[in-house]
Amino acid sequence: MGAGKDHPRGDEPMPGTEVFGAEERREVLEVLETGVLFRYGHEEQRRDRWKAKAFEAAVCEFTGAAHAHAVSSGSAAVSCALAAAGVGHGDEVIVPPFTFIATIEAVLLAGGLPVFADIDETLCLSATGIRQALSPRTKAVLLVHMCGAAADIDGILGVCRERDLILVEDAGQALGATYRGRSVGRFGLAGAFSYDFFKIVTCGEGGVCITDSAEAYRIADSFSDHGHTHVGDNRGMEPHPLLGFNYRISELHAAVGLAQMGKLESIRRHTLANKLRLKRRLEGVAGVTMRSLPDAEGDSGTFLNFFLPDAASARRTIETLGTRGVGAAYWYENRYHFINQWDHVKDLAAPAALAINHLGSPQDYRDLDLPRAQDLMSRLVSIGIRCTWTEDELAALEDALSDSVHSVLSA
Repeated sequence: MGAGKDHPRGDEPMPGTEVFGAEERREVLEVLETGVLFRYGHEEQRRDRWKAKAFEAAVCEFTGAAHAHAVSSGSAAVSCALAAAGVGHGDEVIVPPFTFIATIEAVLLAGGLPVFADIDETLCLSATGIRQALSPRTKAVLLVHMCGAAADIDGILGVCRERDLILVEDAGQALGATYRGRSVGRFGLAGAFSYDFFKIVTCGEGGVCITDSAEAYRIADSFSDHGHTHVGDNRGMEPHPLLGFNYRISELHAAVGLAQMGKLESIRRHTLANKLRLKRRLEGVAGVTMRSLPDAEGDSGTFLNFFLPDAASARRTIETLGTRGVGAAYWYENRYHFINQWDHVKDLAAPAALAINHLGSPQDYRDLDLPRAQDLMSRLVSIGIRCTWTEDELAALEDALSDSVHSVLSA
């Protein structure tokens, strides 16, 4: 009915994969009919079928971005955005402690130094937390829009403008979300979306970097393909103005993404409606507070997040929901999404970790002072929202959620 304990949706269908159908099969078949699975070149053989280009155009149309570049994953999209921002050796980048680990990996692989800042009830970085983490070496803020909704963008933009910092947005979990009518990912220099299997729409594996800057797009486009400029008709003889890596998306993955983009707004409408049904059952319950949404109208609706009075109540609620067949995520103990379990990251600041320490470790990752994050995450319960729940399934889920929370809080 709901989500698995270790992942917000367990083994159940994701919103995008719930609506796989003839559209995805048709787009993939068109690629297979040409035999051209590579996104570049082979003009005559491909018969004017350019799925990656069409996918990128669909993302631009949906988000309003001037440029979109499709790559192999959301993680790759973050790396491309950081490359476009010029993040490199020794640059400090402010990051949240609650995010998928790829955010941190991308900074480290760019040669940057992650600096963890505190979050607030939005579940995202706060302007206050960013201010407390600033140093003379801070170059960028890597803002993550967690669990399908935007952060306090106005407050964070204020800090970035005041200190002349580059804002990069990791919107891997927030495709479809907006802030004041503008797509997330378009407030900084560049933004990144994920299209992996666990997102609102999916390519199976894939990502997109968006930007309104022609120069940032040029860098991301080249960086994702070993530095190729994609100028001219001889791939082996193109100029190579910069070093990059292979983050290319295939035409097959792009074909699936293209079909899914046509369904995104419909999926979002259904997830929002289903989330609202569940949220209404909990609103007003003493001891329950909802996640703060700076722009509730811009929510993508993919997660219901609420706080209980203490960690014990959150754990008991998740356990009680499990007995009713409803999965819920306890991110506080998740190994991939919260810093408490990132021992391999914490060890980077150890004396033997010369890769960090020869630059001067900006923080002791083993002893971070992030009180808001520790408190909020310990009390957070998160439920993934499906777009195809039937009326009977929704009614049963409403009852299970209400009964479980009431039983824990009245015990």
